[in-house]
Amino acid sequence: MSQQENRFGAVETRGIEPVPEGQRTGSARQLFWVWFAANISILGLPLGATLVALRTLNLWQALIVGAIGSFGSFALVGLISVAGKRGGAPSMTLSRAAFGPHGNKGPTLVSWLSRVGWETVNTTTAAFALLALLDIAFGWSSTSLLTVVTILVFVAATLAVSGLGHATLLVIQKWATYVFGALNVVVAGFLIDRVNWHAVAHAPAAPVSTIIVGIGTIAAGTGIGWANAGADMARYQPRRASGARLVASAAAGAGIPLVLLITLGGLLSFGDNSLAVASDPVAAIQQMLPAWMAVPYLIAAFGGLLLSNNLSVYSAGLTLITLGVRLRRTLAVGLDVVLTLAGAIYLMLIAKNFYGPFITFISLLAVPITAWVAVFLIDMIWRKDYDAEGLMDTRRGGRYWHHGGVGWPAFIGWLAGIGVGLLFTVAETSADDVWFAGPLAHTWFGRNGLGWVVAFVVAGAIYLPFAALRHRRGQAATPAAVPAPPVAPVGAARS
Repeated sequence: MSQQENRFGAVETRGIEPVPEGQRTGSARQLFWVWFAANISILGLPLGATLVALRTLNLWQALIVGAIGSFGSFALVGLISVAGKRGGAPSMTLSRAAFGPHGNKGPTLVSWLSRVGWETVNTTTAAFALLALLDIAFGWSSTSLLTVVTILVFVAATLAVSGLGHATLLVIQKWATYVFGALNVVVAGFLIDRVNWHAVAHAPAAPVSTIIVGIGTIAAGTGIGWANAGADMARYQPRRASGARLVASAAAGAGIPLVLLITLGGLLSFGDNSLAVASDPVAAIQQMLPAWMAVPYLIAAFGGLLLSNNLSVYSAGLTLITLGVRLRRTLAVGLDVVLTLAGAIYLMLIAKNFYGPFITFISLLAVPITAWVAVFLIDMIWRKDYDAEGLMDTRRGGRYWHHGGVGWPAFIGWLAGIGVGLLFTVAETSADDVWFAGPLAHTWFGRNGLGWVVAFVVAGAIYLPFAALRHRRGQAATPAAVPAPPVAPVGAARS
């Protein structure tokens, strides 16, 4: 790919193959805007509402939980971004180094399912917002045809940015953040007027255990879902780029909007838990605003979802190629949005009561994703470089073939993390609709939704000694440098 092909308005023709060092011109500041845009959606409000209403935190505790959960979880995303600048490839492609080309298919499939699942939720929610906007502005009642049109509008807007690729995504995410960020600020100003400040001032403090659970709730609902996309945008960062700045860009870029939205959502829930338990948070927030604010609010909601979807679809296209689908990046993105389109139509027009269970299913994928994160981060401790040709060589005998195409220590650690994590996991849409519960779901970890934390610890603990042993063997296999023979003085006799 020539340098000119990665510029604004041009179609990015590179797939998952590592970016040569000479074509890496990115900066950490660009990634700040990417992550800021992906997390500016007004739908961060219900997450904060859940903290206060269901976890019974007071204001200061909610602030602490929101900050640690948001900044901390996206610091993990930033760490995975460091692997992107080391290897110049997407996250799931770099994962082949630890898992092997065949072993990596499991984590990659889970990653792709998660991306497509949340894209479907984004598309469905945005279509509902657009339908409400059209009803207010033009009096158009919702019909099946209009529903499909609104879905198509959102999907087309996503494809226009994600299809063009990296350079266009960087520019659009930055400037659209100013527009939709300003709208969010205006909306937030009116929502603050709805806060029950007396209830805020007199809210009792929750125990420390509740704070810990709250941090886990925020982390699972924010950064963990983006972890497997960490290196996808960072692959255009030069190797000389500061790893600390990449981590800071992800943590601050996502953390700032999330903390503000989560805090506001929490404030709205003191004395009123309607937002926390709403089945349609977009409509619930709209009801809190003056009637004339509905239009700017719905535009802000639509735009925030679009910015998040842009990045998700771009990442999903790369993940699909890594999975083994032999398509150009643009076609992979196109296939992804077609599946999203079909899923949104199904959710909105056919299975209207399937929305809750669908979200529960893709939330359940946090367990295998977190287990993968643990293995990948531990592998990064000693893996400072990636072999570009080896990442793309999936044949027997390739650089990362391992044994039978599987890096067994990484794969077994990942599977063990999933298995143990699911023991503590409950998947439910409500207290009366539990369709999966692990045998240890009644324990403290299970009751508080921390099965994904257990998965992280178990997967990391199993893989860690194998990774350390591989590193020591690698050092032992490196021949020691042979000292050069002494240089004889000029004129000395030679034997």
